[in-house]
Amino acid sequence: MDINTWRGIATVVAMVAFLGVCFWTFSSKRKKHFDDAANLPFADDANHQNTLKNKQGHGD
Repeated sequence: MDINTWRGIATVVAMVAFLGVCFWTFSSKRKKHFDDAANLPFADDANHQNTLKNKQGHGD
């Protein structure tokens, strides 16, 4: 086998891996998980706001 055969095999493997990642990403089973992950920065902000309200309520 020469170098061009190995290049062809590597190209096919890379294409299969890319398509696998695409199907995994856009799978309907993963939608809720990705939506939750997308909202994580906002959840942290809500926790921060609750912490500030609790500290102000105690009169510290």
